[in-house]
Amino acid sequence: MTRVILQTLTLLACLALSSCARAPAEQHAEFFIFGTLLEVTTWNIEESEAQPAFSSLHSQFQRMHSEWHAWEPGTLTEINRAFATGLPALASPDIIEMIRHSQQVEAQTSGRFNPAIGSLVALWGFHTSDYPIEGPPPQRSLIEQLVRQKPSSLDIQIDGPTLTTSNPAVQLDFGGIAKGYAIDIAIQSLKKRGIKDAIVNAGGDLRAIGRHGDRPWRIAVRNPSGGIIGALEAGSDEAIFTSGNYERFRQDKESRYPHILDPRTGWPVKDVASVTVIASEGWLADAAATALIVGGLEEWLEVARALNLAQVLVVDENGKAYLTEKMDRRMEFVDGIEKEIVRF
Repeated sequence: MTRVILQTLTLLACLALSSCARAPAEQHAEFFIFGTLLEVTTWNIEESEAQPAFSSLHSQFQRMHSEWHAWEPGTLTEINRAFATGLPALASPDIIEMIRHSQQVEAQTSGRFNPAIGSLVALWGFHTSDYPIEGPPPQRSLIEQLVRQKPSSLDIQIDGPTLTTSNPAVQLDFGGIAKGYAIDIAIQSLKKRGIKDAIVNAGGDLRAIGRHGDRPWRIAVRNPSGGIIGALEAGSDEAIFTSGNYERFRQDKESRYPHILDPRTGWPVKDVASVTVIASEGWLADAAATALIVGGLEEWLEVARALNLAQVLVVDENGKAYLTEKMDRRMEFVDGIEKEIVRF
C-alpha cells in the first residue's frame, strides 16, 4: 500500500540552462519529492514564465511534506494520534479530499485499496526510506491482530474540517494515493498560469497535458526486470501510473516481501510484478494501480471493471504481460514480450 512515502522536499533545479541540449521552448525543473526525483517539463513558454511556476510548485510540495507524511511529525501524525485515542482531529482540505477519494476507491474495490492500514505498514517496517529492509517478517499473530480490527477509511466521518472515527485501529497512510494527488495539484497549478503543454513525472508516474511541440508526449513504460517493456503516446490530459513490487521490499534468508500489502490479509502481494494504469487524474491512477496489484492475476480485471478503467497493463513475476484491448492499441512493446489480451 505504501508505494509513495513523503520525503524532505529539496528544490534541485528551477530552470533549463542555456547550455542544456533542449529546445529553446522547453523549460525544466527537478524536485526531490516522495523519495524520488520529480521532474516538471513545460513546452512553448519562456524562462520568465516558467520560473515563477516552478517556485510556486516548490512551496506547494513543501506544504504537502509537512501535512501528509505518514511518520515524520506533522498534520497526518497528529490526526493518527487523535484517532488512536478516540479524539476528533482537524484536517486540511487536501487531506479531506484524499480521504474522500480513498473512501470511493476502497468501496469500489471491496477493500483492496485501503489507506487506513498505517499500523500494518509500520509493523512491516515500511515506514522508512531505506530499502531494502533486512530481517524476517513480523510475527503472524501481530499481523492477524491488526487485521481483525478491520481499519478502514470508511470508518472516518467528515464534518467540515473535523475528522472522527470510532475505530482506534484506523491509522492513515496515503502512500498509495499521495503522489497522484500531488501531481494533480501541480498540473492544476500550471494550468492556472496559462501553461497548456507540460508533463509532471515522479519516477515514471506522471500526468501530461497538451503536446510536446508538434507531437504528443511519448512515455516509456518500465519493465520490472529492467529496461522498458514498451512505450505509448499520452493524450491531451492523461495520468499514467505504474505500481510495482521490485524496488521496496523486506528481505530475509528465505523470502522477499514486497512493500505493497493486501489490507484483507496483512501480507505482501507477490504474483504481480507491476501494473500500469491510464486514467483521467493522477489520484485515481495511483490508487487504482495499488488496488490492481492487490487484486493479483486472478482479480485484477474485476478491479479494473469496478473502477471503469479500460486501459490497464499487468506484468507477472515471469515477465508476461496481461492487458486490456484498449491498452493494447496504445502500447508499442519491445521485441520478445509475451502478452495476453483480455476483453474489458
